[in-house]
Amino acid sequence: MAALFDTASAFTQPSSAQALAAPQMPVLRLEDIHLRFGGIKALQSIGFDVQPGEIRAIIGPNGAGKSSLLNVINGVYQPQQGRLTFAGQALGLMRPVLAAKLGIARTFQNLALFSGMSVLDNIMAGRNLHMRCGLLSQALRLRPAVREEVTHRLVAERIIDFLEIQAWRKVPVGRLPYGLQKRVDLGRALAMEPKLLLLDEPMAGMNLEEKEDMSRFILEAREEFGTTIVLIEHDMGVVMDLSDRVVVLDYGRQIADDTPDAVRANPEVIRAYLGSATQEG
Repeated sequence: MAALFDTASAFTQPSSAQALAAPQMPVLRLEDIHLRFGGIKALQSIGFDVQPGEIRAIIGPNGAGKSSLLNVINGVYQPQQGRLTFAGQALGLMRPVLAAKLGIARTFQNLALFSGMSVLDNIMAGRNLHMRCGLLSQALRLRPAVREEVTHRLVAERIIDFLEIQAWRKVPVGRLPYGLQKRVDLGRALAMEPKLLLLDEPMAGMNLEEKEDMSRFILEAREEFGTTIVLIEHDMGVVMDLSDRVVVLDYGRQIADDTPDAVRANPEVIRAYLGSATQEG
């Protein structure tokens, strides 16, 4: 990402085409990840990487371990075995606060927005880690705090424009339709200027038009901000259209890691997931 207070060039990064043109150091690498809850093996020997500017999809049937895997990446769960490397740095004990400081942002299946706060204030909440003035300075409206707030507000306003929610910027989030709330959730995550954005079922509960809008915003976030993205999604049309590569999980095991076309043709994936998904319509 660009320098934090350089509003003229905020979020400017090489395009995804440039980022994926040649092999680079992965943003994220997972090696032999194992996660157990008592006798339940939630994840078994998971390993893959995520390249800069890539959209990586994780798919699989319910209970396959997809959300558990995201929880490992951002430090909610601690694996019993394996190694996680982020931006070339091998990490030991990962915690959510450390993940956020390193540049990992996340949205969740169930919205965790501040329903009584406005759209703008919710997106401003994503800037908290970048704020250097203390609470006292902010409360007393000291000049450095005021200048800093103006700078962060410019970033938040740019995201509001990007997500086409200007008309609702002062509306409490709890009054918005579900699809718009999902946009605000995405906006708050983007406000963190993440090196890696984790999206946990960003299309869940949406109608076709809302899915089309969210798909467009995800692609444009990658293009405009250079955001590297890992997403969990059940809609196979969305996965095949958006993703560069797909990881497939089944009962905690990794059964495929390939391009969308190769995954769609993989007999084991068809047996475990795509076949049943097709039958269900």
